[in-house]
Amino acid sequence: MAKPSFWNNTKRYYDLKSYWANRFGCRVHKLPIDAGFTCPNRDGSVATGGCIYCDGRGSALRQAGPLPSVGDQIRQGMIFYRQCGKMEKFIAYFQTFTNTYAPVETLRALYDEALAEEDVIGLSIGTRPDCVPDETLSLICSYAERDHVWLEFGLQSIHNRTLRAINRGHDAAAFRDAVRRASGGPILICVHIIVGLPGETHAEILETARAIAALPIQGIKIHSLLALKGTALGERYGRGEISLMTREEYVGTVCDILEILPPEMVIQRLTADGYRDIFLSPAWAGNKLAVLNAIDRELEKRDSWQGKKWRGKS
Repeated sequence: MAKPSFWNNTKRYYDLKSYWANRFGCRVHKLPIDAGFTCPNRDGSVATGGCIYCDGRGSALRQAGPLPSVGDQIRQGMIFYRQCGKMEKFIAYFQTFTNTYAPVETLRALYDEALAEEDVIGLSIGTRPDCVPDETLSLICSYAERDHVWLEFGLQSIHNRTLRAINRGHDAAAFRDAVRRASGGPILICVHIIVGLPGETHAEILETARAIAALPIQGIKIHSLLALKGTALGERYGRGEISLMTREEYVGTVCDILEILPPEMVIQRLTADGYRDIFLSPAWAGNKLAVLNAIDRELEKRDSWQGKKWRGKS
């Protein structure tokens, strides 16, 4: 088995930039939007306090004062990207907190506002697997029938023990059910996982990756675990109760994950950083480019690539 030619890139994985180029023939940018949503894991519907790694502040826009409208946020984001003068299209990325956690008519108004902007060709909607009732999925599907739509589920781990430990507020069954109900139609599904969660072994991390590889999922975001001030995780880190991965451990684990994912799965992210004013650790996560370069070097050293060890659905 060789690296797939359809990627049309020099990477050893199918990165988002290559996917956009293949799909649309031009540069595509995701414009992050804070539409004012909250989260059922914070407002008491599911729990309070949120996940142990979340500081709860929301976007920088929210911290600065009243939120601009969705349309204003998109237009401002376009100004940043259009300075280079190239042909570009945009995806409206509803990113902050749980972006399906509202009545359908509220969601419809927000999504319509985003898609009304010139050169916005679709949506990417970040949410939780326990916040997509059938009525909401029907709405999202109606957009996906004519626009490019990703539904991004925060999973983090397939292990219920871990989900309880991080105060996630849902179990793996809720995730599998959400994927089942959202798949099979025009909606594209992306899943977020966190590498290095407290108590998880390397084998358990790979079990999460194999579970995702066996489901009808088109994209993945892989995040490093970050300790931030003002979070339960940050407090535990400060007391010396938990340790975080070294860069070498993280890079090796990410490469192990990539090897067992389907070659068609779009790798939308391979690392993460946090707000600099509350960032505690690990220090290496603050240099995303260095992490990405290290992943490239490790794959080259192994003479490996995404999907090299993938054996199809179990």
